[in-house]
Amino acid sequence: MKEPKDIETFVSEQKQMLEENPECASAQYNLGIALLQEGKLDEARIAFEQSIVDGSRMFEAFVNLGYIYFKKGDLEKVVKANQRAVEIEPRYARGYANMGFAYLQMGKTDEAIEVLEKALELNPRIVQAMCNLANAYLQKGDLEKSIEMNKKMLKIAPHFSLGHNNLAYVYYLKGDYQKAIEHCDKALTLGFEVHPEFLKQLEPYRKK
Repeated sequence: MKEPKDIETFVSEQKQMLEENPECASAQYNLGIALLQEGKLDEARIAFEQSIVDGSRMFEAFVNLGYIYFKKGDLEKVVKANQRAVEIEPRYARGYANMGFAYLQMGKTDEAIEVLEKALELNPRIVQAMCNLANAYLQKGDLEKSIEMNKKMLKIAPHFSLGHNNLAYVYYLKGDYQKAIEHCDKALTLGFEVHPEFLKQLEPYRKK
């Protein structure tokens, strides 16, 4: 959907359309998007929920509901909304990626790994899913898989500063201090604020 030049006018047009055709799922969905852009989360939630009632395949509405629930801090509902999205559209990779992020925040590492691997099976170039999967492997203590995933991610997004920071930390845990320093310095060059304590831990391994 093109971003409207005047969002208030667009909202009014969608409301007028709904007055003429109350069961128009696309108008409800478009209204939800416009309200979301205005930061009116509760009103947007109502519009998306109504679009789901009126339409049979409004999987994007579930994804946007997941975003609203995330903004409200309800991770369980983030997972449920994205589960519904992928039930409707099983090849929607970002639905799995969104679930993976929520599971990771909830400390459910095994569940996160399962859905993040599924997301990347469907779309191997979702950088945020790769980043989250690398972190999930790290939480499981699998340093090799974490390094492998971080390296794959950085081939796609070589200027992703957080990725260099994360890879630096995994190399540090593995005891490969020179590679840790290399990626830490790259993260710093790219503008990432590396944790001062980590910089202090690396200092003894820097060549004088």
